[in-house]
Amino acid sequence: MTQLSHPAATVATMTYANVGTLGAAPGKRDELVAHLTGRSQELADAGCLLYEVGVHDDHPDTVYVAELWTSTEAHRASLQLASVQASIAAARPLLSGEMGGFDFTVVGSPLRD
Repeated sequence: MTQLSHPAATVATMTYANVGTLGAAPGKRDELVAHLTGRSQELADAGCLLYEVGVHDDHPDTVYVAELWTSTEAHRASLQLASVQASIAAARPLLSGEMGGFDFTVVGSPLRD
């Protein structure tokens, strides 16, 4: 599990969540997971508070991603970073093209004030 901390962020500043599924090309799931879990301090510096990648045995060609960001704007801006663009380009051959998910504004949690 990879969790990066943003130096200026606290749990209370989590305001934007993005949860999605990525379809992996047949036999490429583990390679996609390895790619997505490579350490990236640049994401943390851009406002990413959490980026978790998961799999499920019942869906062997699906990768699950959950992200928490300091803001919607921080997430959008991260997509313009050269390193993120390069990572997306490198991941494309590993993807089947099937994607799903949703995003939402975090309004509270029973784990924090």
